[in-house]
Amino acid sequence: MRAVVTGASSGIGEAIARSLAGMGATVVMVGRDGQRLDAARTRILAAVPDAELVLERADLSLVGEVRELAAWLAKPPLPDVVISNAAVIAELDDFTSEGIHRALATNHLAPYLLLRSLVEPIGDRPARFVVVGASPRALARTPVDLDDLNLQNGRGLGPIPSFRPFAAYGRTKNMNAMFVHALARRLGGTRITVNGVHPGVIKGTGLGRDSRGALKVFGAVAGRFASGRPDAGADTPVWLAVSPEVDGVSGRFFVRRQVVPTASHTTDAGRCERLWNESARLVSRAEAEARAAGRGGVFGGVPRARP
Repeated sequence: MRAVVTGASSGIGEAIARSLAGMGATVVMVGRDGQRLDAARTRILAAVPDAELVLERADLSLVGEVRELAAWLAKPPLPDVVISNAAVIAELDDFTSEGIHRALATNHLAPYLLLRSLVEPIGDRPARFVVVGASPRALARTPVDLDDLNLQNGRGLGPIPSFRPFAAYGRTKNMNAMFVHALARRLGGTRITVNGVHPGVIKGTGLGRDSRGALKVFGAVAGRFASGRPDAGADTPVWLAVSPEVDGVSGRFFVRRQVVPTASHTTDAGRCERLWNESARLVSRAEAEARAAGRGGVFGGVPRARP
């Protein structure tokens, strides 16, 4: 089995990679920082000495790098499992060089582009896509503003400025659920499945490492009440990736290995289709921005993957 895990340099992603490696999978670990990937590989090898690991550096906040990553993954050997785990909380004024809010780009547009780009190369082979989201219950009152996906006006994000990035993060996590439903409909008749998962409130994820102000204080306090460690957070994503119990199951959202409903605003077919189309528009715009700025692939001719 060949498995791809994004956000694999720490936290839940590293725990997922370690668990899959322990099962004998070749794991492609994707992260934006080469040194942190190296450190994660060292830790995994200490636990699983014969782990087969491939390190792949990519900044998933940049559409151009996601596109390049997808093109590399589309070459044999093709993945059997792709777990989209990377996520960030970003300040409202944090826009990438492609003009996309960093949380939107990393948390939603990256899995949207990466997974849909792999469908055609995988073809009629069986494969499982897993999208790591957040608590459906907690986010039920945070519907996606389809008129402001890119957080240009910050409408409806609450009265306390320092907490608005967390509300924006919540919207992107609801986008994950919507994307799972939209992609599952498109995958009907194929042997590829896609499901979402809430890993739980986990310590040591590094989500808020760049936060400031009241949000930083809130993150520190919330961390004290986190209910689990990364290994616990990895359990259901790994189960979705390998268990025969979920053969053929697609378009569902899981918490603790159980199917749970998500809010009606995340399953409404019209809203999900609009999100899909707006996401395509934003991806195209980001790529146009990169072309206009004369930016090519960040890796150039340098080999990207390392054993």
